[in-house]
Amino acid sequence: MGARAKGEEMLGRGLDSLADKGVRMLHDRRIPRTRANIDHIAVAPSGVYVIDAKRYAGRPTLRIEGGIMRPRTSRLVIGSRDGTKLVEGVLKQVGLVGDALAAGGHDDVPARGMLCVVDADWPLFGGSFQIDGVDVLWPRKAYERLTAPGALAPTIVDEIHRRLAEAFPIA
Repeated sequence: MGARAKGEEMLGRGLDSLADKGVRMLHDRRIPRTRANIDHIAVAPSGVYVIDAKRYAGRPTLRIEGGIMRPRTSRLVIGSRDGTKLVEGVLKQVGLVGDALAAGGHDDVPARGMLCVVDADWPLFGGSFQIDGVDVLWPRKAYERLTAPGALAPTIVDEIHRRLAEAFPIA
């Protein structure tokens, strides 16, 4: 098993442990008509989360460039690696999940993206951030966000979980 798969599997086990807190999971789901997949989809009382697991060493940071004379841009850097494309990938997946929610009559349910960086050099305090609406965080911080209180009743969580399982089959 490769390092990426191992990181994804470790995160998946942790996510599954949130079931008793009302979080329903879908793992390794195929995006129809493509060869791509979504690592994890969490349906929680606070909404739907598309979670991409990455296993990188180094500290994830947000770099903001430009401003007065140039357009302001945000970049994700992990160690010395530019990870901005990872954010773009998550945003595409969030869009597809949002489309599936709307098709199922749940366009009022928020879909958000998370980039969960496993094994990174996270600081002791703080460290998580958002880039283009995608949360960049570590597993335990993701679990915290997923178990936050929300407005979706358990029956709605189950219905959305079922609809998304149909829309995104097992890869």
